[in-house]
Amino acid sequence: MASPAAAALVPYRILERKRAGLALREEEIRAVVTGSLRNWSDGQIGAFLMAAAIRGLDAAETRVLTEAMAQSGELWDLGAVLPRAIDKHSTGGVGDKVSMLLAPVIAACGLPVAKLTARGLGHTGGTADKLESVPGLVLDMDRDRCLRLLEQTGIAIGVPSASIAPADRRLYGLRNLTATVDCLPLVASSVLAKKLALGARSLVFDVKTGDGAFFSRLEDSVALAELLVSTAEELGRRAVAVVSDMSQPLGQWAGHACEVREVVECLRAGTGDARLLEVTTTLATRVAALAGIELDAARALDVLRSGKAWESFHAWAAAQGADPAWLDRPRFEIAPVELVAEAPVSGRLAAVATRELGMLLLEAGGGRKTAGALIDPAISLSYRVRLGDQVEAGEELARLYVQEGSEGLRVAFARCFRVETEGASPPVVHRVIGSRRAG
Repeated sequence: MASPAAAALVPYRILERKRAGLALREEEIRAVVTGSLRNWSDGQIGAFLMAAAIRGLDAAETRVLTEAMAQSGELWDLGAVLPRAIDKHSTGGVGDKVSMLLAPVIAACGLPVAKLTARGLGHTGGTADKLESVPGLVLDMDRDRCLRLLEQTGIAIGVPSASIAPADRRLYGLRNLTATVDCLPLVASSVLAKKLALGARSLVFDVKTGDGAFFSRLEDSVALAELLVSTAEELGRRAVAVVSDMSQPLGQWAGHACEVREVVECLRAGTGDARLLEVTTTLATRVAALAGIELDAARALDVLRSGKAWESFHAWAAAQGADPAWLDRPRFEIAPVELVAEAPVSGRLAAVATRELGMLLLEAGGGRKTAGALIDPAISLSYRVRLGDQVEAGEELARLYVQEGSEGLRVAFARCFRVETEGASPPVVHRVIGSRRAG
């Protein structure tokens, strides 16, 4: 006969307590995580996720869930070898290419940057998918390779093996099936579990807000940023979060190959889209402070203009297998059929249906509807104007590059832009949360 303590950890009792709105004890949370890799059914895990979404998880439950999921697999503990290594995460958006630009800038300032990146699903593209536009680049990553790359080039970006936070992988997959994707504690614990497994001591989060973001309302994005920082700090990490704008595409291009091209051109020329650079320099200065390096926006831009950031990118890409001939002369394919969205009247660009733009890219083949689906990296969006800009009737607002066009796609594309008599430019950075100082 099972002991009372053991009986309390059976799935039914745990689900019963969370359904009633009670805070779960540490051993109960850990039983959920252990069970997800052993004997809990999809129905039982789905019931836990739904109860957590409806009843909530408090700070202690979130911390334990994060730690338990991290400990469910390998712990690389990069910080023990490279104490100043940093790790960056973005909640994603349309045209979000910041990670590819930030890493070489930070590395050129002397800070190692490690990033385990996911593949995209839905209206946002994944960094891994974008980087695979570079011929020869190999993104498979284990601890030994990660450390070797960091020591050689200061940058390691790759797709983690299945041994990193496997419990999170099980819960994450079922969140999509149980309408619990947007539960804040579940989002925060999923993000942080992989960061803890990697083991960098300093973490920087780019939390997007606006129509093209995972959370469109500013208050939800701020709440997620605060939860990420507070939970990371409770778990012994230095952390800062930047809440940045995603009410319009970020930069001049959105897609896969075209975003890598924009980053490469920015690194080689030392300049680029002002909003993209502002997000990048804000993240760079904040995470550098966490790691004990004095860095302001002017110096970060100097690093970019000097060519040092391009040298970092070039050395990293070569070390991860990129074709040397391609690195000397980068080339990117863009889809051949062009659809143009024009201003219907004169006025100011007042709104952009950014999420819908991402979905149009996806429907055209430039995104992934299901895990494992193929992506056409040539599907691209060129974004020509910005919110608040004055435009004239008939002026080009954006251009969509696809393999096959249609009247329905052209009409849907045109409807993504609204021109009115008034329109305002939103701030690039809405909020910064977390300490500026090294711990």
